[in-house]
Amino acid sequence: MLPRARGEVSLPDSERTVPERMTRLPLSLALPGRLLAGRFLRAGALLAPLALLGGCGGGTPLTFDLAALPGQARAGGAARSIVVSEPVGLQPMEADRIIVREPGGSLSFLGGGQWADRLPRLIQTRVIQSLENTGRLRSVSRPGDKVPSDYQLVSEIREFDINSGTGEAVVDLSAKLIAEGSGRVVNARVFTARVPVPKVDPQSAAAGLDAALSQVLGDLVRWVNSGR
Repeated sequence: MLPRARGEVSLPDSERTVPERMTRLPLSLALPGRLLAGRFLRAGALLAPLALLGGCGGGTPLTFDLAALPGQARAGGAARSIVVSEPVGLQPMEADRIIVREPGGSLSFLGGGQWADRLPRLIQTRVIQSLENTGRLRSVSRPGDKVPSDYQLVSEIREFDINSGTGEAVVDLSAKLIAEGSGRVVNARVFTARVPVPKVDPQSAAAGLDAALSQVLGDLVRWVNSGR
């Protein structure tokens, strides 16, 4: 313990303020760290989470990423531009936590793991990268980029969780293509994928959800590039 400086007043612990007095929460409710600690690569490849730098007591959560589809550029791409909006979802989907859906329908956060960013922004980034990697579109951008576009891709995260009852990672994403200017919905579709997970822990959950998202991204990219 460090000696007190002359004139320093020692307060009882009950009167100390954060961060002088840390509030202990159960692991499932503890706020996640914000430093990138690991990277999950495509299912079937290497899962390599790295521990975060040590904090104040207790274990720190591992951080996992989601991968975009690899490049499969082909000649004869469509001369279209698309702006990809950030997906919307229920409040639990707005965070960076890995979600578990119980048999009764209740949702909880899986302790010990988190995503590398807020889930909607992370999915938006991987959708943009997956579309760009095909080389089939003139441009793919975000709304804030202010790039002229022909269509806007809007989506909703309906499910992105581990179903503990069925032992599956579930990704359910609805998407709409909207013509810029007229606001007309050109087409709409729901994309769903389910991948079995061996157990409900951070590594298995991240691997399963990344694999399920890979299937959804594949279907979504083909759908957008088909012009339907």
